[in-house]
Amino acid sequence: MHRSNRSAKRKKILNLSLRQHAITLSLLVALMLQIMPMPILVDPYRPDWVLLVLAYWTLALPQRVNVGVAFLNGLVLDVLLGTALGVHSLALSLVIFILAANYQRLRNYSVWQQAFMVGLLAALYHLVIFWLQHLLTDIYFLFDYLWPVLTTMLFWPWCFAILRKIRRQLKVS
Repeated sequence: MHRSNRSAKRKKILNLSLRQHAITLSLLVALMLQIMPMPILVDPYRPDWVLLVLAYWTLALPQRVNVGVAFLNGLVLDVLLGTALGVHSLALSLVIFILAANYQRLRNYSVWQQAFMVGLLAALYHLVIFWLQHLLTDIYFLFDYLWPVLTTMLFWPWCFAILRKIRRQLKVS
């Protein structure tokens, strides 16, 4: 009896700890997926994992995940990807601001309609990044820059389902 009581306490503490850090852990996983090496043929199609996770948490819990969280994750992404500081921060902040301003409307859309909207926001994200990098480094636009928009849009339903299951099981609020 004494061991099962101790085991139940540990499980409760672990569950509480996971509940408190679920958002942070999911963002860390997204950052790892964003920098994970991929084959050269597949790399141009890499979805914007950080944008997907931030978009989900902004729609689900806008009081906890907002423009400030997006800005900080953008800074981390800038450091990890070696881009000029502030490029991803500005792009993510702009997209999450638009999402947070319209979260009540977007929550009522079906998952596929949300996927389309996330695709439009991902297009804005990539165009802002291109625009800033063009101003800073004089790069030229290639259509290949927009492949991640399509994959981000296609991955939204699965990302939404997985993160919603995590949120409901851990009772994250």
